Amino acid sequence: MRFAKPLYTLKKQNPEIVVLSDVHLGTYGCHATELVNYLQSISPRLLILNGDIIDGWQFSKRYFPPAHLQVIKEILNLLSNGTRVVYITGNHDEMMRRYSDMQLSNFQLVDKLVLEVNGKMIWAFHGDVFDNTTKGSAKFIAKLGGYGYDWLICCNRFINWCLKKIGRPKMSFSKKIKNSVKKAVNWINDFEQTAAELAIEKGYDYVICGHIHQPQKKTITTKNGSVTYLNSGDWVENLTALEYTNNEWTIYQYEEKDYKESVIPIHRKLPALNVLTNEVGLYINSLH
Repeated sequence: MRFAKPLYTLKKQNPEIVVLSDVHLGTYGCHATELVNYLQSISPRLLILNGDIIDGWQFSKRYFPPAHLQVIKEILNLLSNGTRVVYITGNHDEMMRRYSDMQLSNFQLVDKLVLEVNGKMIWAFHGDVFDNTTKGSAKFIAKLGGYGYDWLICCNRFINWCLKKIGRPKMSFSKKIKNSVKKAVNWINDFEQTAAELAIEKGYDYVICGHIHQPQKKTITTKNGSVTYLNSGDWVENLTALEYTNNEWTIYQYEEKDYKESVIPIHRKLPALNVLTNEVGLYINSLH
């Protein structure tokens, strides 16, 4: 099997903070190769993984290709190079919530994050707490919808491949559906308003969410004050992230033209197991 190992062509960027969410590793819709490109091009001081990085709802050992493993490898590379990584749990990776508040070196697993940056208070969480369709009996329907969404993305990719061959621009079925269905638009607006009102009530300057796959940066004002609402989008259809540099938050949008790819072989066949050895691998002089 061959796996495209991306090489970035841009000068390595050093944003202070990067926020990623809704990667959905383990699904057909995940743009893992593009995310590897992006991760190789940055060196942030803090990387916030805001939920649904690994899709536990649709996870199958039959589908977890090398590009998806490479995403994890790039995150580990950032960790080893000094980047602090905070993993905020989401609904698709909720199985990790039993280990919340765990910390290993510069890696931390939490359900929510509050941080102060240059005098501004920031509240970050995934956002599924506002979504009743991910709870109780409705969760089963939500999981079925996840499978349907994944297949829609696969069909969309094939059609976009055909459109590219004939020189036509790409299109997104899911975006068109969301934008054309009034209930979906209203639900997104309600989600953003609810998050903003709570953040204002708690006195935060920024609130950062994921979950709804809708990248956004806007100021929301109520009678009680105002807050900047931020959403990092996703790596299924939007391919976006949040970046904080020079006291400013911006939405990063992946552009294929900014990167080159080189192909290297990766063999999925496991090597033969050899446990026979006379080599001493560890010397212990004292246990005291």
